Amino acid sequence: MNCVVCQTVLTASDYCPKCGCNVKALKKIDALSNFYYNQGLEKAQIRDLSGAITCLKRSLKMNKMNIQARNLLGLVYFETGEVVAALSEWVISKNMMPEGNLASAYIDKLQKNTNRLDMINTSIKKYNQCLEYCRNGNLDMAKMQLKKVLTNNPKLIKGYHLLALIYIHEGEYEKARKQLKAAAKIDKTNTTTLRFLREIEEQTGRATNLDSRFKMREKEEEKQNGSIVYKSGNDTIIQPPEYKEKSITNTLVNLLLGLLVGAAALWFLIVPAKTQKINQEANKKVVEYSGKMATLSAELARMQEEMDASTESVNTAQTQIQEAGEKAAAYENLIKAWQAHQEGNSDTAANAIEGVNAELLSVEAKSMYDSIMKSVGSTVRKKYVNEASAALESGDYDTAIAGLEKALNIGKQDKNTMFQLAQAYDKKGDKENANQWYQKIIDEFPGTKAASDAKDYLEANGGSDQAPAEGEGDGEVPTEDGGETDGEIQSGETIEE
Repeated sequence: MNCVVCQTVLTASDYCPKCGCNVKALKKIDALSNFYYNQGLEKAQIRDLSGAITCLKRSLKMNKMNIQARNLLGLVYFETGEVVAALSEWVISKNMMPEGNLASAYIDKLQKNTNRLDMINTSIKKYNQCLEYCRNGNLDMAKMQLKKVLTNNPKLIKGYHLLALIYIHEGEYEKARKQLKAAAKIDKTNTTTLRFLREIEEQTGRATNLDSRFKMREKEEEKQNGSIVYKSGNDTIIQPPEYKEKSITNTLVNLLLGLLVGAAALWFLIVPAKTQKINQEANKKVVEYSGKMATLSAELARMQEEMDASTESVNTAQTQIQEAGEKAAAYENLIKAWQAHQEGNSDTAANAIEGVNAELLSVEAKSMYDSIMKSVGSTVRKKYVNEASAALESGDYDTAIAGLEKALNIGKQDKNTMFQLAQAYDKKGDKENANQWYQKIIDEFPGTKAASDAKDYLEANGGSDQAPAEGEGDGEVPTEDGGETDGEIQSGETIEE
C-alpha cells in the first residue's frame, strides 16, 4: 500500500515514513475494502451473486483501485449474463493496471471467441426487442423470441424474469415457476426471482422448493383409514380413499352409457362448434399477422435509424481519438524539444520542435513553444529552406511549397525565401499564387534586385505591378545585415541564413 501524497510504500506505522502524513484512516479504508471483497468472494462461491455484487460495489466504493474486487465484479456480472457490464469493469481494471492484470486475459479470451461474442450481442438485442414487444402487447412474439435468447445465452437472468412475467400474466404459473427455478440456479438470492416466486405461491397455494438436493415432491404413503398421505416440503396433503365399484356389470354398463353420451355430444355439439372456432381463429390469425407485419416494418425502420446514429457516433469518436492522438504527439515532441533545449542540444531540439503543431497547444504550452523557437527557430528555418531547395531542384514543387511556407512562418520573412516560394508556384503552373508572392516582394522590399526580378516575372505572367519598386535596375541588392549582393536569385539555390 502506498501513501496518497508521496506514493511511498507504507509500513506498520500510522504515519508515512517519508512525508509524515497520517495514513491511519487510509489504512482503515483499505482494510474495509478488502473486507467487503472477501465477503463478495464468499457469496460468489455459494452462488449468492446478488449479494456478491452488493459487497463488491461497496469494496470499490471504499477503494476504486482494488483490482481484485473489480475483476471479480466483472466475473459475477458475466455469470449473470450481463456481458456489457462485465466488459466495462474489466476495461477499467486494465486501464488502472495494464501489466500483470487478469482482466486482460478475460478480455482477450472473450474477443478471440468471435462467435460467442456475436451470439451474446445478438441475444441482448433480441432481449431489448422482446421488451418492445411486451410494451406493444405482442406477448406471443415476445415468448418465441425469449426462448431463442435463453437458448443462446442461458445465463441471462433478466430473460428468465421477463418470460416468467409473461407466463404469470397469462395465468400459466407452473411454466413461470419453471423459469424462475432456472434463474435461481444461477443466482439464489436474486430479489426479483424471489418476489415473482412469492406471487406464484400466493396464486397457486403451493410452495416452491429451490433446494436441488431434494425432490420437489417427496411421496410418503401412510395407511390411515384407506387414505394416502403426501408430503411436499413442509405441507402435508391427505388424499381421500378412492371409491371402488364392487359390481363388474354395473361398471361395464356405466362405461357403455358414458361412451354413447360422449359420442352424441361430440357429434351434435362439439364438431360444429369446433369448426366455427377454427374458422374464427384463422381469421383472427390473419388479422394478427397483418398487424405484426406492420409492427415489424416500423421496427425495421427504427433499427435502421439507430444503426445510422450509431455509425455517426463511431465516426465522431474516431475523429476525437485522432485529434487526441495528434495533440498528445504535439505535447510529446514539445517536451522532447524542451529537454534538448535545456541540455544545450540545439539540433535535437530543432528536430523535435518540427513535430509540434502549435495550434493544438494550450496558452502555457504555446509560451514554451515560442521560447524554444526563439532559440532554435533559425536552425529549423534553415532546414526547411534547404529541404525545399532540394525538392525544387528535383521538380517536387508541392514539397518545396510546403517547406518554404513553413520557413516563412518562422521569424521574420525574407525576400529570398519569398522569391523561391513564388518561383515554386510559377514552375508548378499556379500563376495566381506566384503573382501574389511577386507582388508581395515588390511591396515589402522596394528598390532591391529581388523586387526588380519579381516585377519582371510578374509582367511575364500577365500581371501588373501595383507599387513600382524604387531604384530598380541598379544591379545592387541591399541585404538585411546592411551589405550588398548582386545577381539573380536562382530557384534551386540553397540559402544559408
